Amino acid sequence: MEKMIIDECTGWEYELIEEQYYPSGRIMKDGCLQPETVDADNKPEEGKPVGVWAQRHLRFIKQFKKKLYFDLFISGQLNGYLAEIEAQAEEMFFRVVKEIAAQEGITEALKAEDQIRWVGLMNNIQNRAREIVNRELIFV
Repeated sequence: MEKMIIDECTGWEYELIEEQYYPSGRIMKDGCLQPETVDADNKPEEGKPVGVWAQRHLRFIKQFKKKLYFDLFISGQLNGYLAEIEAQAEEMFFRVVKEIAAQEGITEALKAEDQIRWVGLMNNIQNRAREIVNRELIFV
C-alpha cells in the first residue's frame, strides 16, 4: 500500500497510518500540494497544549459532530479551536465555583474553622461547576 494517495475527485491527500488512510491536512490547488495549516501571516499553526476540557470536547465532536471535526482538521484550525475551548472552559469553571461558593457562604473563615467540612463543600461545588461547564460549553 502506498504511503500517500491523492483522491482525484476531491484533490485531498491521504496518509497511510496503521493500515488505514487519513486526511493529511493538505489539498491540491492548481496541480500542486499546499499546506492548509497556515494562519493569516502564512505561518504554520503551532501545537498549542490542550487540557481535559478540550479533550472532552474533541471526543464529543469526533463522535457527534463529524463534519465540524473534519472541517477543522482539514483546515488546520483544530488545535486553535480546542485551545480556545480550553481557555473558555477554565475561565467559566473558576467563575462558577467562585459564584456558588459566595452564594452559599463558604469563606476562608470556614476553611480555618473546619477544614474537612470546607473540603467537602468545595468538592461538591466543583462537581456542580464541572457539570455546568460540560452542559453549556463542552457537549454542545
